Amino acid sequence: MVRRLRVLLLSLACTAALSAQAQVAAGAVDIPAGDLVSALDALARQSGVQFVYRADQLKGLRTSGVRGAMPAADALDRLLRGSGYVARRDASGAMVIVQAPKPVPAPRPPPASGGASAEPASVTELESIQVTGSRIPRAQIEGPAPITVMTAQEIKANGFTSVPDVLRAMTQNGGETQSQQSASGADFSPGAQQVDLRGLGPNHTLVLVNGRRIADFPMPFKGRSNFTDISNIPLGMVERIEILTGSASAIYGSDAISGVVNFILKKQADGTTVDFRMGDSTRGGGESFNLSVSSGYSNERFSAIYGFELQAQNPLWAYERARQDSTKDAPTQSTRAARRAFLRTNFDDEYLDPGAACAGLAQLNGGTTYRASRPGWGADGEDGYYCGSDESIGYGTMISKRKGVNAFASLGYRFDNGSEWFADVQMGYHELSMFRDVSSWSYQAPDGNEDGYFFNQATDQVEYWQRQFSPEEMGGLDAGTIRNRQKTLSLTTGFKGRWGEHWDWEAALSHSQYQSTISWPQIVASKANDLFLGPQLGSDDDGLPIFNADPERLYRPLTRAEYDAIAARTVYQPKSRTDTASLTLTNTELFTMPAGAVGFAGTLEVGNQSYNLRPDPLATQYYYYSWRDSDGKGSRDRWAAAGELRLPLLEKLNLSVAGRYDQYRYGGHDIDKFTYSAGLEWRPIESLLLRGSYGTAFRAPDLHYVFSGEGNLESFGADYYRCRTEEPDSDLGDCSYSDENLVVTRRGNRELEPETSTAWTAGLVWSPMANLDFSIDYFNIELRQQVQDLRIDGILQDEANCRLGRRPDGSAVDAASPTCVDALARVGRNGDGDLYSVYINPINIARERTNGIDFNARYRLETRFGSFRFNGNYSWVREHESQQYSGDPVEDQFAVNSGFDIPRSKASVSLSWDKDRWTTTLHGERLGKLPNYDSYNQSYDPDDGGSAWVGATYRYNASVQYRFTDHAQLSLAVTNLFDKLPPKDATYTSYPYYDVSWFDTVGRQVYLQYTHKFGGSAL
Repeated sequence: MVRRLRVLLLSLACTAALSAQAQVAAGAVDIPAGDLVSALDALARQSGVQFVYRADQLKGLRTSGVRGAMPAADALDRLLRGSGYVARRDASGAMVIVQAPKPVPAPRPPPASGGASAEPASVTELESIQVTGSRIPRAQIEGPAPITVMTAQEIKANGFTSVPDVLRAMTQNGGETQSQQSASGADFSPGAQQVDLRGLGPNHTLVLVNGRRIADFPMPFKGRSNFTDISNIPLGMVERIEILTGSASAIYGSDAISGVVNFILKKQADGTTVDFRMGDSTRGGGESFNLSVSSGYSNERFSAIYGFELQAQNPLWAYERARQDSTKDAPTQSTRAARRAFLRTNFDDEYLDPGAACAGLAQLNGGTTYRASRPGWGADGEDGYYCGSDESIGYGTMISKRKGVNAFASLGYRFDNGSEWFADVQMGYHELSMFRDVSSWSYQAPDGNEDGYFFNQATDQVEYWQRQFSPEEMGGLDAGTIRNRQKTLSLTTGFKGRWGEHWDWEAALSHSQYQSTISWPQIVASKANDLFLGPQLGSDDDGLPIFNADPERLYRPLTRAEYDAIAARTVYQPKSRTDTASLTLTNTELFTMPAGAVGFAGTLEVGNQSYNLRPDPLATQYYYYSWRDSDGKGSRDRWAAAGELRLPLLEKLNLSVAGRYDQYRYGGHDIDKFTYSAGLEWRPIESLLLRGSYGTAFRAPDLHYVFSGEGNLESFGADYYRCRTEEPDSDLGDCSYSDENLVVTRRGNRELEPETSTAWTAGLVWSPMANLDFSIDYFNIELRQQVQDLRIDGILQDEANCRLGRRPDGSAVDAASPTCVDALARVGRNGDGDLYSVYINPINIARERTNGIDFNARYRLETRFGSFRFNGNYSWVREHESQQYSGDPVEDQFAVNSGFDIPRSKASVSLSWDKDRWTTTLHGERLGKLPNYDSYNQSYDPDDGGSAWVGATYRYNASVQYRFTDHAQLSLAVTNLFDKLPPKDATYTSYPYYDVSWFDTVGRQVYLQYTHKFGGSAL
């Protein structure tokens, strides 16, 4: 029974969808006599109608069958004749199979006003289904751990058009992630987007599709950790999204620390559904088109559901929005200066006036290049002059260009013995392009040093040259785009069936892979050096390179041929893969206790996971300007054994327990971890559920944390050694060596241990009326042994202590100690003793803790004016604290100057009205206050006046749907209904002058969608 019903909906949150799908529609029905459960399953396939019932109640019952053309409701009534069960609709309109009411000896006469025949007072038991958070099929509307569900109907009504849009509205998704404007996203993971439950990082949220793992994005998040890309999951194929927050490794294994996001794809289709959507922004730009088609076929043995989705998204450019098309949009006068497109300075960083040279560059950047100035940057504090442009800053894309196709199929074949073969396939092909910024150049030494200073014989002084390349020189903006071609494939196949009376089994193989071809525009450092500076003529006494470079070589436009001669594309071909073989056994009646049957699920898994960055070999050298990347490749084997029990301790008290053992093997190392969880459900009265859960979780070290090759990044640090030896009487902030440029070299660490966590929840669900319910849950998650890179400042302090043999307080330090040996080996200095480089790697060190409250309310009101529905969600975080090193102070991530960018609260509300052919929905979201730019950069000074916060913001979507017939529907959706722009922040002096992690200037968008269904039941 269970194996036939996993496609049914999860909870009362899905009853709107059930109601819509349960419309009476006539069609051909042919179901032979036999087992009632099998007959209901056949009727569901033939009619497209889904039913809700309790599995164990119908086991063993028979039916005489039904044949002919009739509505699904009539066919259902005939199948149920003589069984003692009837079909009813619950308060939400869902079709529920319940026991027929028993006749009473002396029925009361009906009231004078008339009324329907007697029905059960309430229906509280649904069919056995598999839900996120457990493999045990359960007859429960809610379980011990809170699960949030959003159905396809709700997604459409709320105006969401992509998976990132949906998850951004989820109140539990409270972490700072990369948007399509993110510079780090363009550099490290172009086109990818993440989900970050509870703000613990994207790598601590497990993402599943149909309950199965999918391959990671093949490039690491911010160049460090692996994560799952949600941007190319096809929204048109999603039936519902389930979110379980909290530790769930006892069920799913590694990664489920902050929670699980499970995308359930469509599993049922009667007829063919065609859905076309087109969208545009009212401010212009960013047009989109989407076409999805789904269909299906079934007979007594074989069933197939299949479809595809075509996507086309035009880019939206920053110059198309007045809020961020120019440096004049900056919040302060000093930051409104033109961008430095062409700049010369001396060794003291004083600007060298180009004079009339800027006139020869005036045609660049759309004719906006001119002789500009910045106060205080010239000689002796005078104005500093350069050739600049106000508008060259607006060339980036806010929405990436995308075109692609997704396809899916779900197949099944039933054998005579009742077992079944199944297969699920999802494939995707996408081409993306985005523009981060124009290319630029300054002198880069062969060893990668980017200080940029050289001795110029032509002017007899030390100089620094810098220039950007305009679209006119590049041959158009397309030459500067970052391009990503993505290919994804997920395949699951296997068999399932029943052993004996109670044991269901499933054996499955799953494979998922993600391959990309990514290219970035680059400038070849040595070729650009030769073009602008000529050949190097040796080095001066200070070690600076010598060139004889006429400044006119800097201040002239390049021809397309000259630009092409120094430009190149660095091409990466990363790929990732995950394979799993699993065997699952379930038994809803393992044995019987006085209060009911005990459910059991057991799982064995073996798998392998791998990734390979496959970078351009030249990108791992000092070949391209300001770009030296790391390689990385590796794999790991794993196996796991898990078990779950659900025990009815008392009639109204259930206990769920689970345990899992995982072992990983990689790089000659083994790690293993046992995790467990427990949950309690107590229903003292029918309308009230009290619940709680506790669980442990872990995350095996990221493959890139382990196998990352050597790569460089630019940073800054204090040279404590020179400050203490050369300027011992100066405070650190006044020391001449307190802010030295550093080349930071980073490499993976194969000695990493798993990250671990514990989480617990406690809450209640209360339904005081049939159409009203509330839930409130407290959550608490503590993450330990979190992987972080070694702290640069700590290494530099250790190096100074070890070189001097004492700490600042005078206590002795043993230079031969392991700490000193390690610190001295990590710090690099040149021949003059100048600080030059630091070597770091990831280690298990950090701790993080968060706790708070989730609240949900739902209400439905039936009136003669139509049906009204309300759904509200609110998440409030009481604490979010972190500690990077043992002994460090605990950081409050909500404190002023914390350096974190997360909201304390998020809320969402949807209000819908439905009558006859019309449905309208208003959806609103509230994002709690965020730190302003100064506070995020830990530089807010209350003496400067003003708040350290950006206030709460509100956004609204609206939609209206009109049903021409029960098979044709037109929808109009408007996102950002009131065309709100990002809040103003007077301290946000960096482009685009607002927080791109949470906001954008896209403005109002309008989507028109037409849906038509050919054949089958009603939409």
